[in-house]
Amino acid sequence: MKLHNTINGEELKEKIKSSDEERTTISFYAYAKIGNPQLFRDHIFYYWNPIGVLGRIYVANEGINAQLSVPTSNLEEYKSALDDITFLENIRLNFAVEDDGKSFFKLAIKVRNKIVADGLEDDLFDVSKPGEYLKVEEFNELTDKENTILIDMRNHYESEVGHFKGAWCPNVDTFREQLPLVIDELEDQKDKTVVMYCTGGIRCEKASAYLKHKGFKDVYHLEGGIIKYARDAKTNGLRNKFIGKNFVFDERLNERISDDVIAQCHQCGEPFDDHTNCKNKACNLLFIQCQKCAEKYNGTCSIECQKIAILPEEEQRELRKGKDTGVRIFSKGRFR
Repeated sequence: MKLHNTINGEELKEKIKSSDEERTTISFYAYAKIGNPQLFRDHIFYYWNPIGVLGRIYVANEGINAQLSVPTSNLEEYKSALDDITFLENIRLNFAVEDDGKSFFKLAIKVRNKIVADGLEDDLFDVSKPGEYLKVEEFNELTDKENTILIDMRNHYESEVGHFKGAWCPNVDTFREQLPLVIDELEDQKDKTVVMYCTGGIRCEKASAYLKHKGFKDVYHLEGGIIKYARDAKTNGLRNKFIGKNFVFDERLNERISDDVIAQCHQCGEPFDDHTNCKNKACNLLFIQCQKCAEKYNGTCSIECQKIAILPEEEQRELRKGKDTGVRIFSKGRFR
């Protein structure tokens, strides 16, 4: 059995898009010592691929970060497969808030140096001692207090479309940039209560441990992140303090948490909060574009990209040669 995808990505995407199979999108993470990440990676691919798991999974010496979808009919079998791995037994699974079953189109399990790029030297502090977890009611109560500093530990393009009321949302592109900024800004406020949140909890798990290492005493973070908070608040009829959408790193790009639209189209400034990628694949910019601007610019981010996107595919491929076509993110103040 080959331990990687053997089918073209576009074929896989069309297959899932046209399928009526019910799928469930979940995410989870675990910080754990993995001695041989490559061996562990191959092991889980061998068992997950046959039961139809799709998704993006990162494995490193420090643990696993998984975002995936699985056929709903195989969900219990998948949970059993997780329980067979000692450090994943009874792991908390975050179930998507809005799920059309089209979140992932292939299974990609990659070995990385870190499961989240944070720029930290982990040997300098104890990752296993994070801040205290908060459930919905505890989070709501603590963040209502005047002495509490609430920090959104996500990037600016995530918080732009949705965040908790009263949160400080640092204007950063990466988690790596954010940590030193937070430490520097709060240096003289170590006597205050610090509450952190992120999408599913993985960034806050380490960031809260790092803040404790830096001398912050009263540090908390939201258990299961925005995803678990939104589901639990709705299920239990509790007050929801999150406004807008929750940005997610899969084909869906977001989940609607409240009806509030707090973002704007990056081209015309009209209220709108749907992200898209520029249709010029050599650009691929991630930005917010309303329907009117999508029609005006043919789904691209600029007139220049619009001209390229209508060229024959062969000419576009020539123009893309030698260019980095990875994910590029709209940055405030730099948009054309």
